[in-house]
Amino acid sequence: MWNIDTSYRPEFQSTFERLYDKLAVLQQSRPLPSIALQKIKESLTIEWTYNSNSIEGNTLTLRETQMVLQEGITVKGKSLREHFEAKNHEKAIEYLYSIVNENYTLRSIDILSLHELVLRMIEDEFAGRIRNGGVRITGANFVPPNANKVSDLLDELIDFVNSNPLDLNDIELATVFHHKLVWIHPFFDGNGRTVRLAMNLLLMRKGFPPAIILKNDRKKYYEALNQANSGNYQKLILLMSQALERTLNIYFSSLPDNDYDFQKISNIVSEPNELPYGQEYISLLARQGKIDAHKEGRNWFTTKKAIEEYMANRKRMR
Repeated sequence: MWNIDTSYRPEFQSTFERLYDKLAVLQQSRPLPSIALQKIKESLTIEWTYNSNSIEGNTLTLRETQMVLQEGITVKGKSLREHFEAKNHEKAIEYLYSIVNENYTLRSIDILSLHELVLRMIEDEFAGRIRNGGVRITGANFVPPNANKVSDLLDELIDFVNSNPLDLNDIELATVFHHKLVWIHPFFDGNGRTVRLAMNLLLMRKGFPPAIILKNDRKKYYEALNQANSGNYQKLILLMSQALERTLNIYFSSLPDNDYDFQKISNIVSEPNELPYGQEYISLLARQGKIDAHKEGRNWFTTKKAIEEYMANRKRMR
């Protein structure tokens, strides 16, 4: 079960360092202004709910999700189930925030409780209960384990996370947990949403903001999970790192001394400057996680400073 190839580490060393450096700055800046913090949490709850549900086929738009959660509006033409999925996910996030702290230790009851909240009033007979039959996943390159093994495998995974025998960093540990819980597929339905909630317990207990996998990255996300089934975690680590960088940058934008001027890459290269790289190459660096960048919709955002730092590092390595 623990076939994990960590040969990706040298390639991601600078990315991990950058994320931990940002976390350190964020920790030093706390407490953040309460009004700003509340607005960020509300915004991220809507984004998290929209993206996670959309990955699973929910058709509510981001604006419609916001209307359901904040205004209590019923959206015409959308199913009752889709409305429940939005409200349930919000309740699950509230539960997550209520239990996570710096001393948090992963427990199976918390995973089951998150799942129960995700499926409440949708599939009550399965909510919070481990499956007792076989399942197949459309588009996946594996068949989840026999139902008789699920309970033991879940206990093994939780022991692995809490003991961390491979000495993985927090980002790696959350990524491996994410994949292994998908692979175990402990529930008949609601696995993806529950996994993307539960893995954030491991990040948020360390002070990181939640990592939100974007709907636009759905295909890339499923490909990364399929590669992880053979022990190759490179794509999933990259996706998780980019998701985390994005929310870290959102928090950074609220800091009083914030000097991060994130712009669309197309805007940066169109300004009169002396950058030797074009838009295509800078976009490639962003997609590969080699510069400080994040995605909004289909557009990549970075800073001129991030590109200049990459250029400086390349010069030093020559």
